[in-house]
Amino acid sequence: MSMLAPLRLLREPWNASEGNQSNTGAGSAWCQGLNIPSELFLTLGLVSLVENLLVVAAILKNRNLHSPTYYFICCLAISDMLVSVSNLAETLFMLLMEHGVLVVDTSIIRHMDNVIDMLICSSVVSSLSFLGVIAVDRYITIFYALRYHSIMTLQRAMVTMASIWLTSTVSSTVFITYCHNNAILLCLIGFFLFMLVLMLVLYIHMFALARHHLRSISRQQKQPTVYHDSSLKGAITLTILLGVFFICWGPFFFHLILIVTCPTNPFCTCFFSYFNLFLILIICNSVIDPLIYAFRSQELRRTLREVVRCSW
Repeated sequence: MSMLAPLRLLREPWNASEGNQSNTGAGSAWCQGLNIPSELFLTLGLVSLVENLLVVAAILKNRNLHSPTYYFICCLAISDMLVSVSNLAETLFMLLMEHGVLVVDTSIIRHMDNVIDMLICSSVVSSLSFLGVIAVDRYITIFYALRYHSIMTLQRAMVTMASIWLTSTVSSTVFITYCHNNAILLCLIGFFLFMLVLMLVLYIHMFALARHHLRSISRQQKQPTVYHDSSLKGAITLTILLGVFFICWGPFFFHLILIVTCPTNPFCTCFFSYFNLFLILIICNSVIDPLIYAFRSQELRRTLREVVRCSW
């Protein structure tokens, strides 16, 4: 895959220190990482791009979906599209250069590197942000149902979305400018941990409330089996939701933690060699997000079928 400037530093941080090559543990077989073909990056990127384009098109087409909840889902889809577009652009750019099809001046390559890396960083920050916002929106829907429309007004939703996009753009610019500074990586790590804890607390609280309501209904109707089945389904949904988030994003941010804490340790340098696998997991998250947050809506699925059939 790519060897772009800031991402190259994340992929092989031990190269930034003099004399660290001897400690990489190159003799270990597992330290050589995985050889992930470019075709896999391209395929996943295209699938994610098509999925998220359909989500955006469906939400824009159906006026019934013009609400804060679906606007947040639409923004998440756009963020995931940025992941796909940046991945596709990076992969195609490197393939064309490797095969001699594209010959570009060094200065132009550097500028293209910065643009692509900025897209990647911006998509990471915005995706995580909108995942958190969707969790907060669902929390308000459940715990403040009667006041939801006064709390989550369209104006507040627009301000929230604009703030996230602005913050994502600024933070990606700062990352590209100060990519060698560990403080920047610590900020990204802290942001991920904050979003992980936020989602964990909110979704577990929502599950606990739903479980309490089901228990009350079960006692009134004397149907413990229904209560057990519903609780099991809720637990499975919660596990999938948080599990997908942690599995797809966790390895990448653990990679960042190791860069800060032990960039020259033999174990850490072996772990760094799997960086492309961590990128694949993030792209997989862009493929899975529409299945979790968008395609479960019956109204959106109906609109998607109309979009696919080109019945505009």
